[in-house]
Amino acid sequence: MLTNYAKIAIRSLLKNKFYSSINVFGLTLGMACALLVGLWVKDELSYDRFLPGVENIYNVRVNYAFNGGPVETAMYTPGPLKEAISRDVPGIAAITKLNDSGPILVKAINSSSTEKSAKEQGEYASSDFFDVFELPALYGNPKVALGQLNQIIISRRLAEKYFPNEVALGKTLQLDNQKNYTVGAVLENLPSNSTLQFDWLTNFKNYEEPWMNEWGTNSVLIYARLKSGITVAQTEAILKGIFPRYAKFNNQEAPILHPMADMHLYSEYKNGKVVGGQIEYVRIFSIVALFILLIACINFMNLATARSSVRAKEVGVRKVVGAGRSSLIGQFLSESILTSLLAIVLALSFVSAILPTFNTLFEKQLTLDLTNPILWFIITGLVLITGFLSGSYPALFLSALQPIKTLKGSGPSSRLQFGAGPALFRRTLVVFQFSLSIFLIVGMLVVGKQMNYLRTKNLGLDRENIVYIPLEGALAQPQKMEPYRRAVLRNPSVASATLANRLPIDVRSNSTDLNWPGKDPKRLVSVSAMSVGSDFIRTMNIKLLGGRDFRTGSLADSSNYLINETAAKLMGLKDPVGKEITFRRGKGQVVGLMKDFHLNSLHQAITPLVVVYYPENTNFLLVKTQAGKAQQAIADLEQVSKQFNPTYPFTYHFMDEAFEKLYKAEQQISTLVNYFGMLAILISCLGLFALAAFTAEQRTKEIGVRKVLGASVASIVTLLSTDFLRLVLIALALASPLAWWAVNKWLSTFAYQTELTWWIFGLAGILAIAIAFLTVSYQSIKAALMNPVTSLRSE
Repeated sequence: MLTNYAKIAIRSLLKNKFYSSINVFGLTLGMACALLVGLWVKDELSYDRFLPGVENIYNVRVNYAFNGGPVETAMYTPGPLKEAISRDVPGIAAITKLNDSGPILVKAINSSSTEKSAKEQGEYASSDFFDVFELPALYGNPKVALGQLNQIIISRRLAEKYFPNEVALGKTLQLDNQKNYTVGAVLENLPSNSTLQFDWLTNFKNYEEPWMNEWGTNSVLIYARLKSGITVAQTEAILKGIFPRYAKFNNQEAPILHPMADMHLYSEYKNGKVVGGQIEYVRIFSIVALFILLIACINFMNLATARSSVRAKEVGVRKVVGAGRSSLIGQFLSESILTSLLAIVLALSFVSAILPTFNTLFEKQLTLDLTNPILWFIITGLVLITGFLSGSYPALFLSALQPIKTLKGSGPSSRLQFGAGPALFRRTLVVFQFSLSIFLIVGMLVVGKQMNYLRTKNLGLDRENIVYIPLEGALAQPQKMEPYRRAVLRNPSVASATLANRLPIDVRSNSTDLNWPGKDPKRLVSVSAMSVGSDFIRTMNIKLLGGRDFRTGSLADSSNYLINETAAKLMGLKDPVGKEITFRRGKGQVVGLMKDFHLNSLHQAITPLVVVYYPENTNFLLVKTQAGKAQQAIADLEQVSKQFNPTYPFTYHFMDEAFEKLYKAEQQISTLVNYFGMLAILISCLGLFALAAFTAEQRTKEIGVRKVLGASVASIVTLLSTDFLRLVLIALALASPLAWWAVNKWLSTFAYQTELTWWIFGLAGILAIAIAFLTVSYQSIKAALMNPVTSLRSE
């Protein structure tokens, strides 16, 4: 029976090559999209699942009631919090703190490798790190090694890179041209789906500074492993007493536990509660992929029901010779499943071909592992679900036809009339298809408009022609920072230069140390903080509303401050210049009031900012180049850097690049939305094209009669196109409210956003109508130009 079904299905597909090709190609695109998104979603959901006991590991964060406003959640916490939790919370099995060093120079001292130095990503962690994270070791004892201040733990990648064909244990690596470490253990490489990403690890005390042990400064990441049977609620109840006991703040600060397994997907907090994060994009694109697959299935159903009159006599004959309804349903479902099988083979080839490009674009390492039984389970399920979904309605509809009606009439012009039901069903499916397409077109336009808004919005400071150089190696020595800056300024290609501990477009450091006369001692406030050197205002072209910039080399300014408008409002100071405040460097005066500028991405509102003149505590040299002389400036900067830092590789970046990185996730989402939108439109147009072709074929004689009676080509094209365009207009009316709700919700994740105007929906409608008209008009014009003699010959 199954063999017979397969033979009939193959004959049917070969007999109707045009419509079969449309179906197979549409399903191929839909399945390829579903597979690709499925691989991406699987990778997103797998983050940190490789860690043993990950369900008991938590990232410790702190909820603060800042500025009398909503609760804010900080991922970085005060350094002393780790020791306080270890003492006071009995449900903690192990706890550790760490700090990301960023890429720094690693040099092999006794290696046969030709590549002896490069910048590598590492971490400084407290000695109990491996009590929390049970990472597999290839060689050595990582717990013992981390307890030693002169030892370093490295990944397999670093071991093979710096000590090829050698045993890495006992070898020496130098960090940042300063201190030598002995390799005490080698770990297996961390997978790409790990939140923790490092290639070397050494004791936190090698990095620790006195200010990191202050309760008012958030400087470390803390991870804890709970004891078996201890709940989060029990632990958080005890954690509430930590800050009042040690920090002497009010009782509105509370450490909370964020599951390690949820860190990648759930990263956004609002008023102290998790509200989402990357999981939103996982949900959105899972739904979009299913929609695209559904659009492809709709094409199949539309064409099958449209062509039902062609196959009606076949059904009648089969019923007359004894075929039951179940056998007919089996036959039609076998055709749709065979089509799905052909589509999945092409889809696998398509995904395999584009996966490298996808991985590069989205910085993933996805693979199509055909040896994985789970993948075959997914493929089988995809084929069966798609086959049954696309073939169900046609099978049920055609198998229910009465043989007397289907065989009635034998003339070539006889037409089987099914009534309004199937036609209404087809129209509904077309409306649904284009509703989804219009929804995605609106998404494409809004996301593109917001990305353009992000790129062009005035941040309140310059980011063009700004080059920043990390202060590494000898340049990190406080006594060399200002001489280095002055040497850079001697080059004609350089307009100005300043020192800063953070990039002014990505200020993450915050402090609760701000005080001013009249402040309620029980009131807890948090402000962003920056340490800078001379010429900060001029280099970044920040507008001063009052006062002045810091003076070069001024000892008096070392205890003075610059603040922004938001900080002035926080303190209730209408004319803050000259007023006394207390911050990180003690009591001092506000010497300048800066106009607000954006300190972070536009997801976040502008926060209060206090800028300290502290050039010795900076990490970057920010250089404004003369217009049109960027390349010359880079060459000059390299020459000066080699003089001051001869043993360290010269590294530079453009501020524009750092700004783009703030919106990397949004840029990837924009790319996906564009691709998905175009894919949905293409599949919808394929179905519309085939449906228009079949409609024109069915109305060939009607068109011939109209032409004989004097109808023009334009009137016939209008006749054939109007019905389809009316459906697109209905789709526009249905899709617009849903699209408005969805894009408005996405835009609400930005503190600053583009305006959602009516013309976006108008443009989406015009594009949809234009695309539909171009798709349908080809078949309409072709039918209108046909010689009526040919179509009426048999009458």
